[in-house]
Amino acid sequence: MLIGIDVAKAELVVAARPTGERWAVANDERGIRTLVERLRAAAPRVELIVLEATGGYELLCVGALAAAGLPVVVANPRQVRDFAKATGQSAKTDRIDADVLALFAERVRPAVRALPDADAQELDALLGRRRQLLEMLQAERNRLGQVFGRGKPLVKKSLRAHIAFLERELRIADTDLGAMVKRSPAWRERDDLLRSVPGVGPVLSLTLLAELPELGRLTRREIAKLVGVAPLSRDSGTMRGRRFVQGGRAGVRAVLYMAALVATRRNAVIRAFYQRLLAAGKPRKLALVACMRKLLTTLNTMARTQQRWSAEYAMNARNPA
Repeated sequence: MLIGIDVAKAELVVAARPTGERWAVANDERGIRTLVERLRAAAPRVELIVLEATGGYELLCVGALAAAGLPVVVANPRQVRDFAKATGQSAKTDRIDADVLALFAERVRPAVRALPDADAQELDALLGRRRQLLEMLQAERNRLGQVFGRGKPLVKKSLRAHIAFLERELRIADTDLGAMVKRSPAWRERDDLLRSVPGVGPVLSLTLLAELPELGRLTRREIAKLVGVAPLSRDSGTMRGRRFVQGGRAGVRAVLYMAALVATRRNAVIRAFYQRLLAAGKPRKLALVACMRKLLTTLNTMARTQQRWSAEYAMNARNPA
């Protein structure tokens, strides 16, 4: 039996294939407990449960299903929507969405991957809050830079006070993130391993810990595709289009971009790789994406082998470009 669950703030709509059953429960502790009990009773027949990522409303349900040992996958909403369009389904209601998710589970069969534990979810939430603080801080600094002329001292005072508050909150968030890692011996060891790479700082390391639990468990191609830095083909007939990257985990990719940018200056191996691509006539953006992929696949191998960074080790790694 394949299960699709459409997640809303107040309700979970469940659809099953091939039976065609459909029911709904409240998206709260009691409703989710009822759902888990019903699915666990049918556990021998439940092959896969698929939900969409909905900005956090799915977390309680996913955590309960995973804790019950049920095969649950959190799918990318865009991938599910593209699948719905491909099947000719343009209408959108909670019942239809649940049916589409069940059909997606039946036809696509997305792989069940390791889900973050409670500590990793808390770390992920802290990282999300840190990103929000950075965005607000940048926006307020931009506004302060746009306040010109006389007669606006109160506006400037308000902006400066808010900027100081956000900077203080950002320092607290960084302190909390560091404290979380230090509390876990396993995380301390993994953080120390990842940060042995020149160009990898605390933000990338913590992001990988929280948002990429698959690191070290997948092949180099699988991890690159999962994050969204694997080159995708755009060929048809005799046309041969440029390769491009798309999808994946945007939060990880954004932080990986900044780390790769730093690595092209401070990491001798990545810098040499970047310069070689530029010398071969590759556009800077393409070369930087290739550096992102090389950095990620190197970290993936290190996590799998538990081997710390060395230039010789990285030079012997396979070229991902």
